[in-house]
Amino acid sequence: MTQSRSSEGHTGSALTGLLDTDAIRKDFPILQRVLHDGKPLIYLDNAATSQKPRQVLEALNAYYERYNANVHRGVHVLAEEATALYEGARDKVAAFVNAPSRDEVIFTKNASESLNLVANMLGWADEPYRVDADAEIVITEMEHHSNIVPWQLLSQRTGAKLKWFGLTDEGRLDLSNIDELITEKTKIVSFTLVSNLMGTINPVETIVRKAQSVGALVLIDASQAAPHMVLDVQALEADFVAFTGHKMLAPTGIGVLWGRQELLEDLPPFLGGGEMIETVTMGSSTYAPAPHKFEAGTPPIAQAVGLGAAIDYLSNIGMEKIAAHEHAITEYAVERLLEVPELRIIGPRTAVDRGAAISFVLGDIHPHDVGQVLDEQGIAVRVGHHCARPVCLRYGIPATTRASFYLYSTPAEVDALIAGLHHVRNFFG
Repeated sequence: MTQSRSSEGHTGSALTGLLDTDAIRKDFPILQRVLHDGKPLIYLDNAATSQKPRQVLEALNAYYERYNANVHRGVHVLAEEATALYEGARDKVAAFVNAPSRDEVIFTKNASESLNLVANMLGWADEPYRVDADAEIVITEMEHHSNIVPWQLLSQRTGAKLKWFGLTDEGRLDLSNIDELITEKTKIVSFTLVSNLMGTINPVETIVRKAQSVGALVLIDASQAAPHMVLDVQALEADFVAFTGHKMLAPTGIGVLWGRQELLEDLPPFLGGGEMIETVTMGSSTYAPAPHKFEAGTPPIAQAVGLGAAIDYLSNIGMEKIAAHEHAITEYAVERLLEVPELRIIGPRTAVDRGAAISFVLGDIHPHDVGQVLDEQGIAVRVGHHCARPVCLRYGIPATTRASFYLYSTPAEVDALIAGLHHVRNFFG
């Protein structure tokens, strides 16, 4: 097959009708930009952060122009309106993830803070949740650094043993030693639902069932799942689920931790300050019920409002339709990428059980050079280790180039990427 192949081929045609991407793209002002002597922006860095539709931008602007005030306890009109918007966003998140109770939804500033929150809670908790020197923590080799470093810190602080699942050559979790990794000593198993580097979708049920059989808690990092597929915390049967807003059309500075209510009631707060207290004396304090127990200080009010608007946008389109569109785009992209000589995909080489992020290396051309030459063509990709350096070490590479797709991505953008990669190969001889 040649690089001039059109997206009107069999796989490209399969995308027709899944989503009206022409209409969707009109909602995103930044996608109308042109770069470098009139080249249209081709944005393929969605795993790092998504673009924002006009509806989210307008919600943020309306908040600051009409409702800006601190939330809770204020009795004036603006405070009551701001509180209603902020707590209304919590209702939207709860519905979006099918949470049994809105009080199980905690707002943080990003997924990293959500993951650190759980790690610190378990380090300070009483039994049976306390992680101490006799405990074991289980993660995986494919985690984002945000789901590695907090557990390393907790292990160093408490003496707990940190263990992890390795990776197969195909970019899947190696579960062959699951019985040795998850044991009666395991207190917490924390893993990503979808790999940010390889796009791998992990076998949640197998891991959760094993963790439950030994009484361990389960934390799922859904940062690369919440924007792209139906996220049902009850169906996952985990104890905690973390994700971030900026990857799902919302502003930066807003994240979510969902936790089972009985756990949130029993576990200690991570940060202290205003809003999270019930009573304070100079000798001691008592804490507000969840979720406010975990939301010290002025929260990210405007950002939560923006997240609520983003959820409205995604829900109006339908997460099932978004997932189907992205699966088709990913299937097409994998097929086209494998046509490029000397290109090696890091992770699954099919669209089966994989998300919309595809990392690759191109011969001996450094990914930073690949990214720079693509940028000259108006194509925005991510290069580096993507905050998942252990994956690069596992596969013996310094870094990768990553193209990642979303609801506004098109087959034509995949074709432009392929043409750009052929240009990179020619550029470097």
